[in-house]
Amino acid sequence: MEVIMRIILSLVLMFLVTGSLVLAQKDDEATRKLWDTAFISSSAKKASSHRRSRAKYRIATPNVPVDNVAPDSVVGVTIWRLRPATRSDSGERLIVHDDNATKEWVPERISATTKLGPGDRLRISVEAARSGYLYVIDRELYADGSLGEPYLIFPTTRTLNGDNQVSVGKLAEIPAQEDSPPFFTIRKSRPDQVAEVVSVLVTPKPLEGVAITDKAQKLTETQVAVWEKSWSSNVGRLEMESVGQAWTKDEKDAATTRALTGSSPAPQMLFYRPKSNEAMFVKLKLSYRR
Repeated sequence: MEVIMRIILSLVLMFLVTGSLVLAQKDDEATRKLWDTAFISSSAKKASSHRRSRAKYRIATPNVPVDNVAPDSVVGVTIWRLRPATRSDSGERLIVHDDNATKEWVPERISATTKLGPGDRLRISVEAARSGYLYVIDRELYADGSLGEPYLIFPTTRTLNGDNQVSVGKLAEIPAQEDSPPFFTIRKSRPDQVAEVVSVLVTPKPLEGVAITDKAQKLTETQVAVWEKSWSSNVGRLEMESVGQAWTKDEKDAATTRALTGSSPAPQMLFYRPKSNEAMFVKLKLSYRR
């Protein structure tokens, strides 16, 4: 009888352990929470979840507290720089067809402080923690501190037929993989240009007065100033400690066929605010090498 009880207890224990592992695996596959991925705390407590320990971030804006962050207001941004693929590359490749040949490129993560050179090929991926609409604005920055005219570079009807809706776990890629070419080529418009200023907006509803056309369109200074004043206050940034990781299959598929999960790679940068707001307006300065 005692032997039978031991066997039963062993089976029950094995069932409980196996069930816990299965539930943890299902949680990783079904849950995508950007702030859980970052897990930044002002205290010295360590993360108890294995999922939280996968991504290590540093606080790039120490003046903006990480307490009481509204999880659904978080926006993830990754800047990718392309390089020619080699035989030894293990990351996913971006295949580009042109008139004369087919080339393979490997997108690699860069930080917000990486210096760029003329001719660099870039891609941007954006992930939101809630459903909404994505807009991306580009402006040139000159040596005297002045800014060029603002241009809406996303959405356009050339990318996803103008569909700029975002949702949890879905990556919005700019340009899209099927665009031709599927990258931006960085070039200075004049000798004193020192950077590109990229603004990312995630709004709960479409912006009024913005029509989606087949190309980048010039916005007014007033429009952009109103949006920035309304939605950019008290926004902080977390930056992943490591850079250079290559594009993964999860990230490649998340823009086309399947959503990101809790076990998928985290964004390179996370933008947050201590309290929720109607929309989020964030800016990145991508500087040129001298």
